[in-house]
Amino acid sequence: MKTSKSDPTERFFSDLAERGNEPLLAKASGTMCFEIVDGRRTRRWLLTVDKGALDVAPSGPEATCVVRASKPVFDRLAAGRLNAVAAVLRGDIAVEGDWRLLVRMQRLFPSPPRQRRKVA
Repeated sequence: MKTSKSDPTERFFSDLAERGNEPLLAKASGTMCFEIVDGRRTRRWLLTVDKGALDVAPSGPEATCVVRASKPVFDRLAAGRLNAVAAVLRGDIAVEGDWRLLVRMQRLFPSPPRQRRKVA
């Protein structure tokens, strides 16, 4: 999968494809379709998890859960600057199907950068 190093969404899916296995999802199985809307263009990635084994494809069969977000919102999610569940609750991300899978998949997204305390 060809990626742009400056595109957080592309980098996120490329990194998942290279990872191949995620021990934190050893008990999870399901298929998620991520629909990323960028103007008039919608890109789709299909993420399949089978007891921790990850597979990423540009499209595929029907998904257990469909996540739809604008490109700027998903870029923030992929960069660790936005929590997926909080974004769903605010209406920034739309979810169809079994949203509990998204809750489990939250582990795949990077954590927000730690902020350093300023010393006075």
